[in-house]
Amino acid sequence: MSFSITMELMDTVVRWLLEPVIVGLLVLVAVAVWELGLALGERSGGVRRLELSGDAERLAYRARRRIDRADLLARIGPMLGLMGTLIPLGPGLAAMGRGELEILAQAVTVAFNTTVLGLLVGILGFLLGRLRRRWYDAAMERMEAAA
Repeated sequence: MSFSITMELMDTVVRWLLEPVIVGLLVLVAVAVWELGLALGERSGGVRRLELSGDAERLAYRARRRIDRADLLARIGPMLGLMGTLIPLGPGLAAMGRGELEILAQAVTVAFNTTVLGLLVGILGFLLGRLRRRWYDAAMERMEAAA
């Protein structure tokens, strides 16, 4: 394969990725909002009810699952945001070289939007993970102290 064919193939694959990245970011935003609602329920009594049930294994299982989901959001959101930033910039910069500023403006807009969404998901995931660790650790400590 010649270098130009390889470059064209790579450009095609990378351009194909932009739409799934954007859809993935939107799904992650929805999941982050869902997790935020779950966290409000946990804070307003959900963790306490699990603690009062006396089932340490169930509490630990729930904690592990919910903290893992928050950690996943904190990691994947910014990664997809970065992909969504870089993918449109290549064609945007090429368009700038041809004097097509409208295409460049659209590419930069997509890049900034995906960056912001990725960071939003990452921030929410990070905060949810930290809060959940604190809540569940405190509940586990209280259960152990009571035993």
